[in-house]
Amino acid sequence: MCGRYASTKNPALLAAEFDAVDGTEGGAPGPDYNVAPTKPVLAVVERHPRDGDGEPDPEVTERSVRVMRWGLVPHWAKDLSTAAKMINARAESVLDKPAYRDSAAKRRCLVPADGWYEWQPGEGRKQPYFITPGDGSSLAMAGIWSVWWQQDGDERKPIVTCAVLTTDAIGEMTQVHHRMPLVLPRDRWAAWLDPDSTDPKHLLEPDLDLVNALELRPVSTRVNSIRNNDPSLLDPIALAEDEKPEPTLFELK
Repeated sequence: MCGRYASTKNPALLAAEFDAVDGTEGGAPGPDYNVAPTKPVLAVVERHPRDGDGEPDPEVTERSVRVMRWGLVPHWAKDLSTAAKMINARAESVLDKPAYRDSAAKRRCLVPADGWYEWQPGEGRKQPYFITPGDGSSLAMAGIWSVWWQQDGDERKPIVTCAVLTTDAIGEMTQVHHRMPLVLPRDRWAAWLDPDSTDPKHLLEPDLDLVNALELRPVSTRVNSIRNNDPSLLDPIALAEDEKPEPTLFELK
């Protein structure tokens, strides 16, 4: 699963990395080393631009970095109370579940991250890990988004929300947890964001090479509290020998 991650790059840097434009209009959150559910986050979308009458231009697409609220709220929801429970959507059922299927078909996004946190079960306590490319590049977590309209006096205010897709852990990730975010390699970005494609089924399998190249970095339990939010959360710590993950089949070969 993905319940906490780090996102520290500004929209301009992400726009360059994802071949997009900055569409945050000055509303982007600052660097966040402990992103938690319902916080504002940055996401990458690709849409047909609309003219003055609100009509989309089918011949043109624009990729942009936008601000969303983490925790998907379907457009038909009565209120925002479901958001914290819908930060993740299972890749195995996202095309079928009523809360997700419309977004999976029509409104997909990439959620950039420096890396995500996962907690490995253990006796007495859980050891947090930061899972990251390690080379400074961003992860592109597959996401979906929706627009929920909030009544604000006589006006209706759009609130854009999103969820991160998760899948069964593979490769090195199985050392830490049985689930993980669906992280997409660069050669799948365009297909995932394509606003004219309504069937992303072929994109829902994790990429083993990408996953096994990620660093599993043990970090301090300070990350357990969302009150802690500083660069030191990403610093590696030394584990005692009996706290180290069991070797996987890949390491035993």
